[in-house]
Amino acid sequence: MHVLIATDGSRQSLRAARHFKSFADPDKVEQILVLAVTRPLASVSFVDEISADAKAPRQLTGSSFKAEAEAAVAVIAGEFDDWSETTRVRTRVRSGTPSSEIIRAAKVSGIELIVVASGSRGLTDKVFIGSTAQRVQSTAPCPVLVVRPVPRQRRRTKA
Repeated sequence: MHVLIATDGSRQSLRAARHFKSFADPDKVEQILVLAVTRPLASVSFVDEISADAKAPRQLTGSSFKAEAEAAVAVIAGEFDDWSETTRVRTRVRSGTPSSEIIRAAKVSGIELIVVASGSRGLTDKVFIGSTAQRVQSTAPCPVLVVRPVPRQRRRTKA
């Protein structure tokens, strides 16, 4: 099986990769492609929240969206270092619209399963499936595993 794991650099995308790893059979997964997509015309194209350098302060002018995307895909790929000797893990960073680039990569690489996080950023993560995840799910050439955020526990107030 060939699997594509999409990351936007969020903790939720790391959680999605770990969720897939928790139930997938390493002997049946031949290849994993970890993909990040930067948006060249966006004001904030890519924000890495998961690499070791993610918390380090950086200047906006010195920040490279591609470098942040590469750091994020390296973290996701690193999750599979100890998984299986027969599984080949590749990384790729593309530029464009995330859903379109994920679909394009899936078609070109013969992907049989796409793993994507939902509700990675923004206020809508509690209500709606993420727009990228929704677009991928509706147009993918293969099954899509959409990993939703874990609901936050509400604090009980004393009566």
